[in-house]
Amino acid sequence: MPHILAVHGVGDHHTDLSWQQDWRNTIAQSIKTMNPQAEVQVDFVALDDIFDEYPLNAAIIAEALEKLLANGLGSVRDALEEGLLGRARGLGDISATLRWTAGMALQWVENDRLRADTRQRLLDGIAQYKPDVVCAHSLGSLVGYDTLTDPKSRNILQGKMFVSLGSQIANPFVLGTFSGGRIADLNVGMWYHLFNKHDRVFTAPIALQANNFAEVETPFYDNWHLLNHDAILYFGQPNTVNLVWRDVAAGAATSGLTGRRKAFAELSDLTRPPIHRALLVGINEYPKEQDRLAGCVNDVFLMSSMLQESGFQAEDIRVVLDERATASGIRERLEWLLDGAAARDQRVFFYSGHGAQLPGYNTQGQVDHVDACLVPVDFAWSQETAITDDMFMHLYSQLPYDTRFLVIFDCCYSGAMTRQGGARVRGLNPPDDIRHRLLRWDTIHEMWVPRPLPAANPSLAAQSDATDYVGESRATRLLGRAVGLRTLPNKTYDQVRKALGHHGPYLPIVYEACREDQYSYEYRHGVTSYGAFTYCLARILRDFHKQGVAVTFERLLQETAEQLTELDYQQTPVLVGPKELLKRPIPWQRPAKPKKNRSKRIRS
Repeated sequence: MPHILAVHGVGDHHTDLSWQQDWRNTIAQSIKTMNPQAEVQVDFVALDDIFDEYPLNAAIIAEALEKLLANGLGSVRDALEEGLLGRARGLGDISATLRWTAGMALQWVENDRLRADTRQRLLDGIAQYKPDVVCAHSLGSLVGYDTLTDPKSRNILQGKMFVSLGSQIANPFVLGTFSGGRIADLNVGMWYHLFNKHDRVFTAPIALQANNFAEVETPFYDNWHLLNHDAILYFGQPNTVNLVWRDVAAGAATSGLTGRRKAFAELSDLTRPPIHRALLVGINEYPKEQDRLAGCVNDVFLMSSMLQESGFQAEDIRVVLDERATASGIRERLEWLLDGAAARDQRVFFYSGHGAQLPGYNTQGQVDHVDACLVPVDFAWSQETAITDDMFMHLYSQLPYDTRFLVIFDCCYSGAMTRQGGARVRGLNPPDDIRHRLLRWDTIHEMWVPRPLPAANPSLAAQSDATDYVGESRATRLLGRAVGLRTLPNKTYDQVRKALGHHGPYLPIVYEACREDQYSYEYRHGVTSYGAFTYCLARILRDFHKQGVAVTFERLLQETAEQLTELDYQQTPVLVGPKELLKRPIPWQRPAKPKKNRSKRIRS
């Protein structure tokens, strides 16, 4: 008999208990759809009385909305822009449910005593009911995850099942604050995460690569509410029934089926060869004639040939060029590039085109940071038409640490100009209205000056290598740095991640063609154009290959920088990533084997 323990989220659950029967009926009916003979028992853990001891006020709610919306995840910000939840870029008429959720989530994340009380309540429920499945909605899923990652209780559901739905676990503020920027594996038989992309309550997908984890897409619209957050609709969604409740009905939570599946997956990971994939993007034909480039498509073919010489198969390299390199097209292929990445896999993302800097806004519509971004062919100076790190980090930040992911950007973020001799610079100057948002009027000197912005993370900004992560302004979110998940002071961040047994968000190895304040130039090889950085990097890597010498990431940077300087290009390439990896040889470089003597035999 499947035994379910259900944990509610935000709301008034103790004055009217009819919701419990609704949950019980929906869960039981869904399981019986898969196994009509199943006898289902559903019990509940209540949290409302604990939260009643921590009353909300307007200041807490305002701070919570700011932090939970900071990275523009989910569809809450879209709803604000559409006017569904209030004024565009304003919070005036956001529903009471959304405000309540935000305030309670902030209190829970930042209040150690509250977290401890809710953990203990769930532990008491598990001890009392001994469930096969813990099913946790919204804020209840945070309590479940926190309990199952706490060193004192992480084994409490060993061999059992955990189901999270309508969850804020992967919201950048939540993840960066109480989980050190990385989602930890749970010591359970199976963890199913139900994700509805239309859910507006600060939810986010979970990109966890683990053999006992699966995210189930459960899209639905709630005809009665705008938030699309109802637990009943999650429970009854066809994908939930066909995947999650099928497992429960089959006894997977108790029979060992899930354990066998996990063991088989782990064995498959050990025996399969590493998977090489590469995504190469090149854009010459931007809509405006003055923005067009000449060497980006050639860069892509140069990189593809070099990768194939290094062991990548042609079918494992995807190329996106010119009019096909839209924002949605690049995002879709980035998902392909990193999907299912496992230990020892080699993934490469190469981009050749324009770069830019976008002002980033808080929920009051005020500029509070700058986003370095890649410029798709349909770029319109908006977050939706750009490739920013806020979007990108959710694909790479949870990769297994043993995955090797190299990112190469041949672009700049400092605007466009023409080099003497006609070579183009790979960066866009912002329109005047965008530029105005990053300036203020100095009334004393009667001049326009850069607007001061708060540091993305004051502790991170104080490091000696801060410019590699948050730029010269200390308020720039650079690509591939996962700054959006580094919300804690350095000391606290180290304490949190060590307590959870991880190293923080995964960081790729990133090559950039130039420093933030420099330009990335094009080079003409006779009549054929390339990026100066790409051409030098590929040429040097090939030279090492021909010599049969393995080259480290740091050595390749050094040699490329020296050659650019010798050729009088005023650009200094940048290399960032986990420091211990930068000193290692590039893993997909295969030193050439000595050529065999091919002299012809003479027949006598």
